Amino acid sequence: MAATFNPTVRRRRLGAELRRLRQASGLKSSEVAERLMVSQPKISHLENGNRAVSPRDVRDLCALYGVTDQQVLATLLAMAAESGQRGWWHTYGDLPQSVYIALETDATSLHIYEPMLIPDLLQTPAYAHTVIEETIPELTAEQAATRLKVRLRRQHRIYNPARPLYLSAVLDESVLHRVVGSPEIMREQLEHLNAIGAEPPIAVQVLPYTAGAHAGLSGQFSILRFADSPAGVVYVERFGSDLYLEKPSEVRDFGMMHDQLQAKALDAAGSRDVVADVIKTYIDAARY
Repeated sequence: MAATFNPTVRRRRLGAELRRLRQASGLKSSEVAERLMVSQPKISHLENGNRAVSPRDVRDLCALYGVTDQQVLATLLAMAAESGQRGWWHTYGDLPQSVYIALETDATSLHIYEPMLIPDLLQTPAYAHTVIEETIPELTAEQAATRLKVRLRRQHRIYNPARPLYLSAVLDESVLHRVVGSPEIMREQLEHLNAIGAEPPIAVQVLPYTAGAHAGLSGQFSILRFADSPAGVVYVERFGSDLYLEKPSEVRDFGMMHDQLQAKALDAAGSRDVVADVIKTYIDAARY
């Protein structure tokens, strides 16, 4: 899916759940349309997240699919009611990552492999500012400032005790040595990484150079999972064409890949020790 396609995340997830329920009932979309006396394109649009799903649509479809669990029905009705709401990020205008930010906001867990940079949610303001300016040089000063505000606002998600986000990040060791900005910025960033990684529900592991070849050599990815849906989403960031993978087999494969990377990475204590050693090199570098 191209990143430019931007239905609300709740609408997309609700549509996916309705499709799953239809398939479990053994009905084809044409049969559903005939029984409810609506057009088949309407059913397709509802399942693809291309149009809003009303509470009446949810009730009619669930009745047809034989859904008797009242908790399931209540969850789907709540998703329908929320599907037209706009998230906080819309106040910042048209953002290229708006689909991902919406997913991140709703997620209960986030598993990341990052071979190049400190993940967005763990970046200090100075590190984030440098990354934004250096990786997207065509931005105006105002646009860069907006991107920075949004990135720092996203970090509120990991500090919200009412809706905790479990975050597991596996970082290639090269991330620690890539000097972003200056030794002072790197020292501050790595000190922040060690501090935040020592507190649950955040887990940071370093994948050392000695791990050799591994499953993550193909690049960065994130796996997002949600409380009210069995399906997860894999996000693969690419320049100009981000990917969102939602097939259960794809999510499962990436989940296995993350498990393998965790197994090859240092444990939490060993990772903090490595980060602490690299911090010393930046302290020494800053003296000269």
